[in-house]
Amino acid sequence: MNPNLAQMLVRTARAYPDQAALYLGTERLCTFEQLADRVARCACGLRDWLGLRAGDRVALVMKNCPQYVELSYGIWHAGLCAVPINARLHPREIQGILQDSGARLSFAADAQAVSGARTIVVGSTDYHALFAAHGMPVTDVSEDALAWLFYTSGTTGKPKGVMLSHRNLSAMSRAYASAVTRILPGDSLIHAAPMSHGSGLYVVPHMAEGASQVIPSSGGFDAAELAGLVAAHQRPSFFAAPTMLNRLVEYARRTGADLSNLKVVVCGGAPLYVEDEIAAIECLGPRIAQIYGQGESPMTITAQSSHEIGRAYAVGDLKAMASVGHALPGVEIRIADAGDRALPVGEVGEVLVRGPSVMQGYWNNPEASVATLRNGWLHTGDVGCVDEQGQLTLKDRSKDTIISGGSNIYPREVEDALLAHAAVAEVSVLGRRHPVWGEEVVAVVVLKAGMRMTQSELDQWCLHRIARFKRPKAYLFVNALPKNSNGKVLKTALRELLAQGGEQANARTWRWQLA
Repeated sequence: MNPNLAQMLVRTARAYPDQAALYLGTERLCTFEQLADRVARCACGLRDWLGLRAGDRVALVMKNCPQYVELSYGIWHAGLCAVPINARLHPREIQGILQDSGARLSFAADAQAVSGARTIVVGSTDYHALFAAHGMPVTDVSEDALAWLFYTSGTTGKPKGVMLSHRNLSAMSRAYASAVTRILPGDSLIHAAPMSHGSGLYVVPHMAEGASQVIPSSGGFDAAELAGLVAAHQRPSFFAAPTMLNRLVEYARRTGADLSNLKVVVCGGAPLYVEDEIAAIECLGPRIAQIYGQGESPMTITAQSSHEIGRAYAVGDLKAMASVGHALPGVEIRIADAGDRALPVGEVGEVLVRGPSVMQGYWNNPEASVATLRNGWLHTGDVGCVDEQGQLTLKDRSKDTIISGGSNIYPREVEDALLAHAAVAEVSVLGRRHPVWGEEVVAVVVLKAGMRMTQSELDQWCLHRIARFKRPKAYLFVNALPKNSNGKVLKTALRELLAQGGEQANARTWRWQLA
């Protein structure tokens, strides 16, 4: 059987030919049969008109739009590899990814943002010409043929190209559908998170099961728009980073928006703190699922279904709610020390992963591939522990662990304690060099609107919740935390601020400053 991901769409089109496949907002654009026809025509245009060959890379440089779906499947149908690129990156960053990937063609909403590879602007005459050809059969590929070359966000250095094959993404799709949420024909998936790095791969399991893809008219996240789409579509779900979930909850509380039609919110991409998890359940009901993955093993390391989280909430099991769940089917987890030796239950170490969804390696970077995939395990760089029930609890990134006076302090623990305070909206904890202790704990805090808080008040709060040696030795109050386009806090920027002695940051660069 041909393992090409595009076969999933062909099968779905045969099973549900007249069912809606794609929406822009509430406007129905096409059925599965019509989408499959356009994808086959797109593939033929890519191969015969543009002369691309099997294995060539094709970049997608645009925000969420209906064309993202048909192009992704057209690329796979033609036996090519998609290179998703965040359109919000600086042109120099986009150019660097295009050069590293060797993309022969780019699709973009704005030709000005892309240089190097040939570019077709979505909606242009050339774009429409791509679909003028007759369709072609799905290209036969090997299961290890590249399907998705995803570049990491590069918060700690130059982005690396994660090589994901048709086999990797098929395994991801099966694991997601079996353990995260059951997908039914006629369900809806709303793409409020960026398809280039947050939501794009969620198309795969949902397309395979006959769920409709819904692209917001705004092309991104807007709480009011999302609430309207939840009300308008059938059994809707969506992926959300924790910041998106928090904003939706705040909107619903403020406006009284009815979100009872919601099937599930799948949260991931950053830590989901227990306080935020509880607030979301109290507002939306037991409709929150959580996944833990990374670009190197997308969506498929561990998960908690909405039923598991709802059950933990109902009985007050905060330990279970603080975890990221159990390993997905076919995935193995090991907690290891610095020498890659397995650690016993309950001990903290690096999270290692292996399974069919783990990447093949980094594109054009054999040294990094060997270092990350050594001894047959993906070294995630995350620190955590596994309990007797097999639940994984993450402590932090290994590089973010603070060592003070010989003791390991995990920022996540301190952040959890501070976020439990009613006045704290966001917080990021990191280490600062100390002449005696090696490092000391510093908390960068964003207060909720209208709230005031002193360092001594927060210090007393922490003293009642965490060990004295773990509490921050300094608190820095800011208006907002610096984040990248994925919504992840840029601790490198915070470290730069601390290195400057806590003076005002460059607001033009990060759009934040000391309160």
